[in-house]
Amino acid sequence: MDTTVPATRQASGYVLVAFIATVFWSTTAIFIRHLTEQQLPPLVLAFWRDLLVTLAMVAALAIVQPKLLRVPGRHIPFFVLYGFVLMAFNGTWTVSVDLNGAAVSTVLAYSSPAITAILAWLLWRESLGWVKIASVLLSLGGCVLVSGAYDLTVWQLNSAGVIVGVASGVLFAVYNICGKESARRGVNSWSALMLTFGVASVFLLIVLHVPLPVVSDFGHGADLLHLGSNWAGWGVLLLLAWGPTLAGYGLYTLSLSSLPASVASLIASLEPALTAALAFVLLGERLTVPQLIGSTMIIFGVVLLQWESAAAARRTPQVK
Repeated sequence: MDTTVPATRQASGYVLVAFIATVFWSTTAIFIRHLTEQQLPPLVLAFWRDLLVTLAMVAALAIVQPKLLRVPGRHIPFFVLYGFVLMAFNGTWTVSVDLNGAAVSTVLAYSSPAITAILAWLLWRESLGWVKIASVLLSLGGCVLVSGAYDLTVWQLNSAGVIVGVASGVLFAVYNICGKESARRGVNSWSALMLTFGVASVFLLIVLHVPLPVVSDFGHGADLLHLGSNWAGWGVLLLLAWGPTLAGYGLYTLSLSSLPASVASLIASLEPALTAALAFVLLGERLTVPQLIGSTMIIFGVVLLQWESAAAARRTPQVK
């Protein structure tokens, strides 16, 4: 019996699922920008987002698969580090959205795949051929254009935005490396998500109550209930945590059940473009010509990496 058509339809369905997940993710910075414009401090926002994701994950796993709530003790030190990295990334990226806008901050964060390739080469001696080198150069050049780092005026007016925006990309790359290590240890991805967001929320709570001079302008403990009786604000915060984060991650994970990782990742690389479009329509943000060129360079660099990854997978002999 010919099963080509059903199989094709099934694959097309999962491509749609991956695209919907990417659309969910692309709204993350929009929600964050809206909340920071309502004067919610970025680090307080990051704390509530991480905590609400954790609570939702604990409740869902307790109902669906309680065994995933338990992680072997030998992995706990690693997940403390993993959660700290997530805290640093979520914190810097949320601050970046506040300082740079939704579109620019998302594009800068997407420089992480090229940085991840460098870190993987340094840590695990993964191959670093001409494609990855080209991707790294495109990403770095794109970051310079998107952040405006080439313009001394930008450094004078928004040096913190440039530094934090680029730092979020680096930290996202470190977070990705931790994700690879978690998978290597055989930890279930849902358990890992719950643990890392839980640990990140604890670290953010500490940072908010023992603020460092560098970060105190972006939130402290007294601001935790800043929204007060603003139920609309709390609703947006819940949507941010349970929509773009959990729904996006869940749908993307579902798509991986029938799509090659390279295809799903390629679809996910549309996120910066979607965020930029949404930021233009909903927030009135406009990218300058250099920022558009830089964004294209970064996205093209990501596509190059995915193409190289898919080609490497085809070259690898399949074990039967």
